[in-house]
This record gives sequence, C-alpha cells and structure tokens, in this order.
Amino acid sequence: MKLNILFNINKRKANRKGLCAIMCRITYNKIRRVFSTGLFINPKHWSRKQQYVEPPEPDAELKNTQLSLIKTKLSQAFLMLQVKEESFTVEDIYLQYKGEKTQKEQGAVEAFKRYLESLKKLIGIDIQRATWIKFDYAYKHVKDFIKHKHKRNDFPLNKLKLQFLADFEYYLKTEKGLGQATINKMIQRFRKPIRIAVAEGHLDKDPFMLYKAKRTKNSIVFLSPEELKKLEVHEFSQPRLKFVKNLFVFCCYTGLPYRELMDLEPKHIVIGFDGNRWIKMNRKKTSKALSVPLLPKAEAILDKYLSDENHVFPRISNQKYNSYLKEIGAIVGIDKKLTTHMARRTFASTVLLYNDVPMEIVSELLGHSNMKITQDSYGKVVQRRISLEMERLKGGG
Repeated sequence: MKLNILFNINKRKANRKGLCAIMCRITYNKIRRVFSTGLFINPKHWSRKQQYVEPPEPDAELKNTQLSLIKTKLSQAFLMLQVKEESFTVEDIYLQYKGEKTQKEQGAVEAFKRYLESLKKLIGIDIQRATWIKFDYAYKHVKDFIKHKHKRNDFPLNKLKLQFLADFEYYLKTEKGLGQATINKMIQRFRKPIRIAVAEGHLDKDPFMLYKAKRTKNSIVFLSPEELKKLEVHEFSQPRLKFVKNLFVFCCYTGLPYRELMDLEPKHIVIGFDGNRWIKMNRKKTSKALSVPLLPKAEAILDKYLSDENHVFPRISNQKYNSYLKEIGAIVGIDKKLTTHMARRTFASTVLLYNDVPMEIVSELLGHSNMKITQDSYGKVVQRRISLEMERLKGGG
C-alpha cells in the first residue's frame, strides 16, 4: 500500500491578515487524514501543482523547508509501521508522526479508563451512579491484576489473548477471593471497553471472542409459606425489630427492592383501574415503571406508617436493616440468612409462583428489564412447584 502526501491551503478560512493555513492531507488504503501544518501564507503565493511556497512570500524558503521536513517525517513514520509487519491505519501513521502511541499500542487500562470517563457523563441520563461504580470496581481489579501478574502499569491491547482472561479469572479467585458469579460480572464489564476498542479500530478483532463464562448455580433462597407465616405471627417487644419485621413482610407482599422501599412516598400509592390501591413508581436500577397491586397484608402494614411525611417508612440503612434481619431470623428460628433481597425472592416465589401467577406477570411485578432475567432466576422455582403438585396428586391417588 502506498502513502500519498498532499499539501494544500484552506482558502475558506483566512485569518485577519488574509493569510490561509497550509493543510496536509495523507491518504492510505483509500482513507484520508487532514491536519494543519501550523504554517500560514498569502494564498496567491501557493503553487498547488508544485507543492511550493513562491516568492514574494516572506520566509518562503524556510516554509518550503518545513514542508519538506513534514513530508520526510511522515514517510519515516510510514516506514516504521511497515517494519513492524502489523496492519495499521492512516490514523496510526499520523499518531506515529506526532510521536504518540499508535492505536494498537494503546493499553487495556487506558481503554478501560477512557470508557469509564465517557460512561460517567451518562450518570443521571442513561445510567445510575451505582452502575458506574460497578464498572469502576472492575477497572481497579484489572489494573491491580496487570500490576500483580505483569509488573507493569498497563498491558498493550494488541497483545491481549484469551489466556489473559484465564489468568485474570485465576487471580480474582486466588488473590481476591471472589465467587464465580462476581468474577463473571467482572469479566463481562471488562469486555465492554475491549469491544469498543475493536469498533474504533484499536484492535482488528475481539481477542476474547471464544471466551465462555463458567456456569454458576443459581440457588434462589426464599421463605416457604410456613416460614413466612411463622415470621408474620411472631410479636417482637423491641420497637426496632418490630419495625424491621414489618418492612420485611411488606416487601414479601410487594417485591419492593430496598432502594424503592426507602424511596416510597405517599404520592406513589394510587387508586388503580380496579378501584384498589397500587404502588406506582420507577425502579432506580432499570428506570422501568413498577406497578404493584397492594395485597391485604401489605396494606395493613402500609396503613400503620402512611402519613403526611415525605416518605412512607422511617429511614434505615441497608447495613442496619440486614443486621436486624439476622437477629430476627435467630429469634424466630428460621434457619436461613434473612436479607433485604430475600423478601423480594419470597414475593416472587411463595406469594406469586406458588399461587400459579404466570411468569410474565411475575416479571412485570418485579420490574425486571426483560423476561429472561425472571426465567433464569425463578425457572427452578416453577419446576419445584410442579414437582410438589405431582407429589400431591400421587398422594391423592
């Protein structure tokens, strides 16, 4: 492939003195890159055919020497890239000429950092801050891994191979003690800027194209109807435990995540088309509209706290909430680790799926962004329900 170098003047943009910039256009593989040489001349003193600054232009000889030097440096940059025997673009020629890293010499950490910066601008527009924090968390682990394994601050994009992910996965397991599900998410987030690097031409192809995430066992833990009943009837003498129990049971009958539970305001309680009260609000995580009809047990708890205050329930941190739930579980005698998310799972499983509510309605009530999330998480619950019904039929027979 041949490199074509052409100088020209930009007559459309003359400065106050009537001088025009001399532009350089390089063409390689039918792709052009135009940049300014930093030189200005009277347009009458330019010979396009000769590619030459003519007298009586002041310092004409010096300007011609500078143009010749630019041409030489571009040719040298082109030669340097050819010697490497790797594919390159017209942008790489320009970067090499400027003394900067070519696109493929850029690193994985650099690419991830650039992606993080662009993602940060979307907070509050397309994404929540929590999403950005998760990507930032993955970025820090990638950075630490490269330092640990390769004893350097970055790793060249063009040197990335499938083995890099295998080593990264091993590092996250052995050095960081992370579980497989968390590792899968970490790698998924790291692959995003790599795919963008491919799209932008920094890489010829995705080095991780053949990567397959290791499967994890999704064990959905929720309260059985008996355990839920046991919790509901238990009376706590301590106000803090009584309050947290009410919050938990309310979520068991509404499926509200912790964030939405704390953000619930009186304005979110509306009369629906059926004349009954509904919770209508947007999920912070997915920005999807959440519409949940209030079941009698949820209504009874709601009426205890509903007032003219900004929020329905008094504020409590997620950490304290989970800590008190642990205490509640021990007192009631439930041999399961009670968490804020378990109430949501109990709503989906014990309250809905165990009462023959279709999966698509469960997905809608949970505010999932798509049906697959619900199926992947609660498919086994449906199978378990079918198994119990079959056992009941056998017993009846």
